[in-house]
This record gives sequence, structure tokens and C-alpha cells, in this order.
Amino acid sequence: MTKLRASAIIHPMLKIRLQRVGRKHDPSFRVVLTDSRRGPKSLKHIETLGSYDARGGRTPALKGERITHWIGKGAQVSDTVHNLLVKTKVIRGKKIPVASKKNVGKKQEEAQATVAASAPEAVNASDVAVATEETKAVEA
Repeated sequence: MTKLRASAIIHPMLKIRLQRVGRKHDPSFRVVLTDSRRGPKSLKHIETLGSYDARGGRTPALKGERITHWIGKGAQVSDTVHNLLVKTKVIRGKKIPVASKKNVGKKQEEAQATVAASAPEAVNASDVAVATEETKAVEA
């Protein structure tokens, strides 16, 4: 028989993320600590760490001490929650750019189009060869 030692216990990967609790067209969120393998809509979270009303002008109600406690224990923070924590000065750092999944492809295409429009036209190698032959013929 195999005996398990205390160090062999597998701890779940913890994540601090937003959980939507608002009704249609009225987004409000809970900031929750959950197992990363569970979906964001799962109601099985370990601890509620605050709330955030996306439409209201109020500041988010966050439990800063508990959030820093769990980050110290190794919990990962989602990009949106990271930006929220930086905004409320719970943690220090720069905001992470969070793009909408709908607009990611469009913005890349627009960026490539502007680069292509600003770049000079490419010269074909055959055009260069013809031009050098003509200049040699004129010089001779």
C-alpha cells in the first residue's frame, strides 16, 4: 500500500475572477476566489472578495486585505480583475490591455492595412534587372 505524505496533497489552482450576478442589460459582478477548473458561472466559489457595479459610478467594494492574502498564497488574478485592483490601488503595477474577443481580428487587420498603406511599394527583382541592363547599354 502507498501512503500519502502531507506534502503530496494536490492543491487546486486558485483564481480571482469576476462572476456576473446582474440581470439583463444591467451588469454587476462579484469578485470571487474560485478553483480555476470551474467555470465563471459556477456558483461554487471559495470566498467572495468584493463586488463591482459596471454601470454605476461608485467605486468597487473590495476586501483588499483578503485579496492580497490570497495573492500571497499563490492565487492568480484575471486581467480584468488585475486592472480593477490597480485602479482601486489594492495592488501596484501597470494595467493590462484587455481586448474584446469580437474586435481582436478587426484591429489586427486595420493595423496591417495602415502599415501596408504607409510602406512604399515593393520593387520587383525583374524590374531592377531590366533597369540595370538599360543603363549598361546607354553607358556603352
